[in-house]
Amino acid sequence: MTATAMTQAPKETLNAFEIAQQQFANAADILNLNEGVRKKLRTPERCLTVAIPTRMDDGRLEVFTGHRVQHNTTRGPAKGGIRYHPNVTLDEVKALASWMTWKCATVGIPYGGAKGGITCDPKSMSLGELERMTRRFASEISCIIGPEKDIPAPDVYTNAQTMAWIMDTYSMNQGYAVPGVVTGKPLALGGSLGRNEATAQGCVYVVEEAAKKLNMNLKDSTAVIQGYGNAGSIAARLLHDQGVRIIAVSDSKGGIRNTRGLDPRKVLEFKDKSASVVGFPETEAITNEEILTLKCDVLVPAALENCITLKNAAQVNARIVAEAANGPTTPGADEILFERNILVLPDILANAGGVTVSYFEWVQNVQELYWEIDDVNSRLKRIMTRSFNDVYQIYKDKKINMRKAAYVLAVGRVAEAFKLRGLFP
Repeated sequence: MTATAMTQAPKETLNAFEIAQQQFANAADILNLNEGVRKKLRTPERCLTVAIPTRMDDGRLEVFTGHRVQHNTTRGPAKGGIRYHPNVTLDEVKALASWMTWKCATVGIPYGGAKGGITCDPKSMSLGELERMTRRFASEISCIIGPEKDIPAPDVYTNAQTMAWIMDTYSMNQGYAVPGVVTGKPLALGGSLGRNEATAQGCVYVVEEAAKKLNMNLKDSTAVIQGYGNAGSIAARLLHDQGVRIIAVSDSKGGIRNTRGLDPRKVLEFKDKSASVVGFPETEAITNEEILTLKCDVLVPAALENCITLKNAAQVNARIVAEAANGPTTPGADEILFERNILVLPDILANAGGVTVSYFEWVQNVQELYWEIDDVNSRLKRIMTRSFNDVYQIYKDKKINMRKAAYVLAVGRVAEAFKLRGLFP
């Protein structure tokens, strides 16, 4: 471990909101923002915490806790997903909301950041219980969401069906259909072609641009995917289709490795049947910790926060780390990877494809005019390619890591918008 890492080690924190605040402060220092602007941009505008009484299948009443945080709406309506997970906390949701602000600004779409979550174990709940909980949550937060105010989307353990329930609940209270209140909906309710693949597709577009900068031929490269949910499994498939050899993947139960390469489609079929990638034929079992340190060209963390830390950053053995997950790398680990010349494609850039196509979906809902898949993907590629090059130019000019470069771009854009709008009253 480097001397820098050793001096940072005692200071590292794994609290998501503290990490988000530190990342913001780093950019604010580089931009030389005054303290008043800093206070405005780092403070969430609204934090709504609600009780969610839900009738369970056995007749008992359970009360869950839900949150919706709107971090910043200076550049447009708040935008961000809703996650269902046992570890959801208000601090986590605040961090995710702030990351959404910077993510939208990084790729230049006219949204601010929001996030929502319910502290629950969705894996232990029936479809009926999930629907009743979702509808009550939608009702409780309906006072602050809407197509012009705050547009939720799917996140961890939520999906298109979840969005359909929220859209229906909101619409019934309005008295007419309001498809634009959420994105990530089923196509039959105004969803967009390409939305399901968008996070992974955007990540792969950014990886392609990064590979060009490193003179790396993707067809001769290897990749490791940590997390085999929607983003991870689709990223594996898209990379595989370009000739990249997928040598290891994992999910919450563990990982598998085959240095000769894995067929991502067959792995997904196996997981759908057995509920895990573990046990896939002709593979070696590895842990989620081990998978992060395998030698590869492209490492895609596509699980949860705080996977790459001071404890393992020195062992990461990839040329590119493409963050399909939110917050997988801690600030201390970032510095170690930067010192080791590992190119990190930060979450607010690498996984911004999801919110970008969510923006496309919202535009289609508002216009009541729907696009073909080629239109969606060509627009997405244009935005992701431009955004990567904007961030990469700052990275080269200022000689800072890619995350700081992305934050400098994003925070600068939001700060400019705030200064132009001024303060009311």
